[in-house]
Amino acid sequence: MGVRRVVTGHNAEGKAIFASDEIVEPVTLEMLPGAEWFTLWGGDEAPTFPDDGSMPEHTTYFPPLGGFRFGIFTVQPETEDSFLPENFDLEAALAEAEQKLPGMVDHLEMENIGMHTTDTVDYEFVISGEVVLELDDGAEVTLRPGDTVVQNGTRHAWRNRTSEPAVLVVVLVGAKRAE
Repeated sequence: MGVRRVVTGHNAEGKAIFASDEIVEPVTLEMLPGAEWFTLWGGDEAPTFPDDGSMPEHTTYFPPLGGFRFGIFTVQPETEDSFLPENFDLEAALAEAEQKLPGMVDHLEMENIGMHTTDTVDYEFVISGEVVLELDDGAEVTLRPGDTVVQNGTRHAWRNRTSEPAVLVVVLVGAKRAE
């Protein structure tokens, strides 16, 4: 299922226009069955106006300092069916992830599935389902529709312990860690 994305921009005279109206299809990965990422918008630096409404160039899944991403993330339930098959090809799956979501795998901890840390401030809003946000010390909070999270570069993982997918709207902003 795609997501409709309507984008405004400016014409040559600087007047507001609808620059595009299109369906964005999700990115899926063999190594995360059922998970979906919709990259709705992003850029690697602050936008400049007026613009034509085309998506700014961005090269990696997580934004660099000053960059931003806007998307939707589906977290599938952690059930026996969600585990990888015996004939799973990890190298091929990692190559697929790098091709579809460049740089994402670099942030994942292979020894602790799902845990990751990024140099971003993440704004998450749960629109359906229930998801658990786990931090590095094992602390957890359960989030339901209407709940929000501001994630400040912390080590974390998303867990879905229900039987239904959880869907989150996310905005990621590239940030700088204190030295």
